Amino acid sequence: MIPMEYYLIVSTIMMFVGIYGFFTRRNLLAMLISVELMLNSVDINFAVFNKFLFPGQLEGFFFTMFAIGISAAETAVAIAIIINIYRNVRNIQVKNLKNMKW
Repeated sequence: MIPMEYYLIVSTIMMFVGIYGFFTRRNLLAMLISVELMLNSVDINFAVFNKFLFPGQLEGFFFTMFAIGISAAETAVAIAIIINIYRNVRNIQVKNLKNMKW
């Protein structure tokens, strides 16, 4: 059996990579991928804490499935917005989005 600390280390690394990617990238798709990394690290925590704290119950797994569904819907909406921005501006860099204001 793998200890809980290993799962938490992987989850922490994923969270910090997502935070770093979100703050350093200027491309909207790269920022979306970083947000997805952060959400996946939270999903890992839900599943791990459920497995180790309440081994016979499935609440953590249900929260994980619900979060994955919400994440998929959020990704679909975000990609639709990015496509609309690309059609209007012909660029998906964050610094060029000021053109969309006016």
